[in-house]
Amino acid sequence: MNSYPPIADHGIVGDLQTAALIAADGTVDWWCAPRFDSPSMFASLLDSERGGHCRLTVDIGENVTVRQLYMPDTAVLVTRYLAPDGVGEVVDFMEPDPSTTPSARHRLVRVARVVRGSLPFELDCRPRFDYGRAEHSLDRLDDGSVVFCGPDTDLHVQATAPVALDAGGTDVTAHFTLRAGEQAAIVLTSHSADTAARGRDPGDPRPDVETVTASFDACRAFWLNWLRSCRYRGRWHDMVIRSAITLKLLTYAPTGAPIAAATMGLPEQIGGERNWDYRYTWIRDASLSVRALIDLGFTAEAQAFRRWLRDRLDAGATASGEPLQIMYRIDGEPHLTEEILDHLEGYRNSAPVRAGNAAADQIQLDIYGEAAYAIAQAKDIGGIRGWKALAKLLDWLCDHWDRPDEGIWETRGGGHDFTYSRLMTWVAFDRGVKLATAHARPADLGRWSAARDAVFDQIIDRGWSDKRRAFVQHYDSDVLDASLLLMPRVGFLAPDDPDWLTTLDAMDEELVSDSLVYRYDPEASPDGLKGSEGTFNLCSFLYVQALARAGRIGQARYAFDKMLTYANHVGLFAEEIGPSGEQLGNFPQAFTHLALIDAAIALDEELDRAEPRAC
Repeated sequence: MNSYPPIADHGIVGDLQTAALIAADGTVDWWCAPRFDSPSMFASLLDSERGGHCRLTVDIGENVTVRQLYMPDTAVLVTRYLAPDGVGEVVDFMEPDPSTTPSARHRLVRVARVVRGSLPFELDCRPRFDYGRAEHSLDRLDDGSVVFCGPDTDLHVQATAPVALDAGGTDVTAHFTLRAGEQAAIVLTSHSADTAARGRDPGDPRPDVETVTASFDACRAFWLNWLRSCRYRGRWHDMVIRSAITLKLLTYAPTGAPIAAATMGLPEQIGGERNWDYRYTWIRDASLSVRALIDLGFTAEAQAFRRWLRDRLDAGATASGEPLQIMYRIDGEPHLTEEILDHLEGYRNSAPVRAGNAAADQIQLDIYGEAAYAIAQAKDIGGIRGWKALAKLLDWLCDHWDRPDEGIWETRGGGHDFTYSRLMTWVAFDRGVKLATAHARPADLGRWSAARDAVFDQIIDRGWSDKRRAFVQHYDSDVLDASLLLMPRVGFLAPDDPDWLTTLDAMDEELVSDSLVYRYDPEASPDGLKGSEGTFNLCSFLYVQALARAGRIGQARYAFDKMLTYANHVGLFAEEIGPSGEQLGNFPQAFTHLALIDAAIALDEELDRAEPRAC
């Protein structure tokens, strides 16, 4: 088995259309271009030999201490090297492009500099296109730069003095020494094949210190200006801001569609088969993020996603006959054919590595509630076209809500009458009735209200277990499910309702381990997949929020503070926490970070109510 860094041992940089992961040792081991969901150029996270990487590091062996941090309130990543002969840094950034026009050109800038003493650096750039499946050629240009020519993408590598690129075979290396106050830049520019700039005419001017500095200043200014819209002033401010920046980095600017995570194929269990592709837009995840963004003050991002969502509603029935499918590509394309990349080893032999996602064809009824929930967060719910699409959806849902589905967790073990799915159909009808009334929009209010009440009665009658004194995962079962932590959040019942408090107690006894929360028990509720998984970070933060709103503030604060200790060195979270506290699953995970924001806001509000701050 090849050598791999821990999954979460990375920072992320991006330009709002694509993103790169950079390990704590200075290695770019994940980058797809020109979009988040494009085939990879660097994927050594999934196969350290075949995947490709770009390593820029201090070249003195093991006698060096490495530290990594973000420049405050930005997505500029700094990797520091502390050595006996000096202190050096590699500063990585991508200048954001917030425009609504997809770009075929994306730049990752890597600046090496020494702040004390003298240090030797080493560059080792070896891209592997199309997930490592495609061959490439290498051209050296007259200005000393190099172009890797792949089947659909070229990668142009340029450097400032004193770096001299050495092109040998199919890779590029360089060795150079910097002294205190000196710096050098390596610029990686990807070009799509549909541009004229390919091969020996990449069209990129040679970088110099002035242009690199200007790009750095523009990047830093973008993030500082963007954060001026943030109105959060509560506790845990730095973690909330880092989560907000991460959500922004995971949002595709041309459409406003957020992806679930930057990566694919990272395992929920080392050596297991739960290795999915998360580089797509889930209706559920993105819809729930709208509330978090609005609460922070980022209304433009929330509105952009609502426009994307209304376009999906207006597009009409999907191939399955449903008005919506659970996920789409970032441009709204519904086809996400899943394939297995069996030439890749997988992270620490966790195979198969999957690209695409077959779960897109599943029936998950909860997405209709989450879509209505997102639309209901706006004071302006859109024009008449958007309302007609929503009304048509709710009319359809009146006839189709009472049926089995695969549930929120995309289990592959067959359909059930999931309580959470029913809960969110109740939300769909409830928000539809309230929106139509508040905005005087045409609607079949009698039918929607009747459907809402029927769903409510069914959940109370069949989703409740007298034996467990709790709401359960699906009807005719006594299995618990952490997705129901959203029950008070969406207004189905009060956070201090006696039936909810006994449900919370049951979850605390069965699903909670040292404040970490499992989604459900796969042994008690088989999901059609082999192996197990870790605790689910989303659920752990939902648990904090539920405790806080239920008045269990001390327990909530302790759980939240403990949860923050599982963040990586730069404040980022993957999807799950493993048995030894390691982060598992795709990274960084948007669902986790939006739940962190929600939990921080809820807990901060409840603490203020319980203990008013001194003036």
